[in-house]
Amino acid sequence: MADAKQTKSSQLREMSDDQLETELTQTRQELFRLRFQAATEKIDAPSNLKKLRREIARILTIQRERELSATEA
Repeated sequence: MADAKQTKSSQLREMSDDQLETELTQTRQELFRLRFQAATEKIDAPSNLKKLRREIARILTIQRERELSATEA
């Protein structure tokens, strides 16, 4: 899912609002699964936790930018 295809900010900016929301939901679910796995057993790549958190932050930033530009217009 999200860890298999780390998206860049430019790719995220090309997505529609609905696509961004879907991507955010999938990324959050993947992060939850990894956190659960980390708590119960050893995970193969702990760095994926950091990558997913950053991915979520990117998506939220783009959504906020769009929200602010919509209120300015």
